[in-house]
Amino acid sequence: MTKFFAILHKCFNNFIEFLFPSACPICGAPVTTHGELCSDCWGCFDWISGPHCARCGYPFPDDYESGSGAMCPVCAAGKNDLEIMRAACVYDDMSRSVMLPFKHGGRIKYARFMSRAMIWALRDVNIAPDIIMPVPLATRRLFNRGYNQATLLARQIARAYGAPIDFDSVHRKYRPNMGHKTHAQRFENIRGVFNVADKESVKDKKILLVDDVMTSGATFAELARVLRRAGASEIYGVVFCRVIRAE
Repeated sequence: MTKFFAILHKCFNNFIEFLFPSACPICGAPVTTHGELCSDCWGCFDWISGPHCARCGYPFPDDYESGSGAMCPVCAAGKNDLEIMRAACVYDDMSRSVMLPFKHGGRIKYARFMSRAMIWALRDVNIAPDIIMPVPLATRRLFNRGYNQATLLARQIARAYGAPIDFDSVHRKYRPNMGHKTHAQRFENIRGVFNVADKESVKDKKILLVDDVMTSGATFAELARVLRRAGASEIYGVVFCRVIRAE
């Protein structure tokens, strides 16, 4: 019976492929697999693949020579709130042209290649999360947008790790958008916004937080703070893109 359903599933996929040939979600060029990028579009992103901080993944200059355990000044000073943090690419004009329509414009078809890139970004770390947790949206914002973009990204990541997605353990209060705020204002604005509604579900758990973009790190820092207070053992984080400050 299992073999029968496997054959049926393959036939269904072949039928869908015939009706809707695989195409790059950005430019529409033919590709071999649904949801993947063509080589031209892939090459337009500034993927974080070179030397980077062993803990937070902050990219170092290409000519930076260091050991595998080198850390950025923030992590070396013990100011990182996560055990491990990774981002697939740098937040720039190209990633913004994808991330903003995905986040605000309903381009949910981008979720597949974005989440694949995020899984790729975690390739150099050995983590075994018990829970995959998309950063929650406030109810008002979820109602207005119609979906949580972090949840769309978390689905494929959860499948890759064989871990459940936790949608409900943490609730978020509504606060005005943090756009155009300073680094300090972002940390002040996010303080107290999260509440762990079910502490037993996160107690002693290793949790991988998922979001679309990291600007200051304030959201992950606050969420990690309340999860640790509720008893979580280890907190990791992954985003599609992150802001890189000019030196």
